[in-house]
Amino acid sequence: MGMDHISTLEFDIGDFVNEFSHCFTGECRVNVLPILYRISQTITDSTDLAASLSIILGVMQEQLKMLSGMVTLYDRGSETIFIHDSFGLTDEEKGRGIYLPGEGITGKVVETGKAIVAQRLDDNPDFLDRTGSFARKGRTKAVFFCVPIIHTQKVLGTIGAERVYMNQRLLKQDVEILAMVAAMIAPAAELYLMENVDRVRLESENRRLKNTLKERLKPSNIIGNSKPMQDVYDLVYKVATAKTTVLILGESGVGKELVANAIHYNSATAEGPFVSFNCAALPENIAESELFGHEKGAFTGAVMTRKGRFEMADGGTIFLDEIGELSPSMQAKLLRVLQERVFERVGGGKPIKVDVRVIAATNRNLAEMVDQGTFREDLYYRLNVFPIIVPPLRDRGSDIVILADHFVTTFAKENGKNIKRISTPAINMLMSYHWPGNVRELENVIERSVLLSDDDVIHSYNLPPSLQTSGESGTAFGVSLESKLHAVEYEMIVEALKNSNGHIGDAAKELGLTRRMLGVRMERHGITYKTFRTADMHRWNRP
Repeated sequence: MGMDHISTLEFDIGDFVNEFSHCFTGECRVNVLPILYRISQTITDSTDLAASLSIILGVMQEQLKMLSGMVTLYDRGSETIFIHDSFGLTDEEKGRGIYLPGEGITGKVVETGKAIVAQRLDDNPDFLDRTGSFARKGRTKAVFFCVPIIHTQKVLGTIGAERVYMNQRLLKQDVEILAMVAAMIAPAAELYLMENVDRVRLESENRRLKNTLKERLKPSNIIGNSKPMQDVYDLVYKVATAKTTVLILGESGVGKELVANAIHYNSATAEGPFVSFNCAALPENIAESELFGHEKGAFTGAVMTRKGRFEMADGGTIFLDEIGELSPSMQAKLLRVLQERVFERVGGGKPIKVDVRVIAATNRNLAEMVDQGTFREDLYYRLNVFPIIVPPLRDRGSDIVILADHFVTTFAKENGKNIKRISTPAINMLMSYHWPGNVRELENVIERSVLLSDDDVIHSYNLPPSLQTSGESGTAFGVSLESKLHAVEYEMIVEALKNSNGHIGDAAKELGLTRRMLGVRMERHGITYKTFRTADMHRWNRP
């Protein structure tokens, strides 16, 4: 079978036929032979992997006209495959290129020891685009191929390349060239890994952590452009550079921990730890040990000394969620830490000093709790230095659809579905609902709807009963066959009228009905064509 008929090939290097001398393709590879000799001489003279890779990547880019190329190394100790050197990738993309054996095309090459050629990357399930470069460039016609670096029957890494090919013979020749190069540099790669194993592992871990730091939880990753959220972003930027204690207020499910993360990862101590603790999750005696640590023998079961969350957060940030649930005695201990940044472990008498920023959060009204005597007034004022109120989802209007679209994309990808949009009636339901559970509830609703969808659209009848109001779904609440058919009919009529800009004849044609039949059904549902004329479409196309 020809290579243009399949998306992924696995083969032994010996399967190739040497066709370097066939220059009638217009892209001759004979001129690469002197360069291969030069690489061989470099390796023979110095066994310097860096010098060899400099030549190899230059050849791939200049002579072979590759769009991008990368050399990965495999650290067996941590079972991590990472990009050691590359071209055509940004530093950030290079840092994201971390794989496990068997993971993605690169991981499969390491696992099997066989080269892989992947065509039509956008349809290839093995192509992860872990670096993000493919999505950035949008090279839908590019081929990605990867060959193993093997020495003494051990896979040490890979060489991968991306290029657009009009001729399959040229593709086979280039795979063979990189296979030859991989064999030549294998001894130098093994020597490099042996001599630099600790540094290689440290570099790999640093890349992973920095990638996590950049991608995870920063203001640009908090989804929403509404005015209330813009106000939150302004406060985050203003307080991030200081070490001021922050109190984040808001209902359950609004994303208070995301805001805390945003403050930390945009602060001067972003490289330091971010430690989270839920104050309502544990009984008082265990919570004290978790926060401040304990000495060996402090209580039954304390078989060794253990650091608490405050010590773990030294040099960084501690996030105390549900701060309003702390007991009076724990409130007193926390007050001392806020005042002096000093505490003792449970069962210990030695003061421990920490340099840590405190961010607290609660969905309770602390001012009322102070008036009721259930929360210490002095602690409240220590915490309430810089309050940030995260608005509930019902006050974020335009963000609802943006968030819903984001969750649809996320859960569709996780479940292998190709869902392209949310229908108009479904959008109206989402916009009309009061969202007592806020963003967390919306996320759960969309995940359920993605699982229930049978096509590429989230329909109103895919949403849970709590959103099924008669005004938005065209039917009263019910789970009977009749009510379900009623809801489906309503949605199809609304979509057809929207597509036809309110012209009943065109809508009827789309639905396979006569004008009269459609008119009867519209009257049954209380739908008027005027709503869908251009001047009124803002009702159905909310931002």
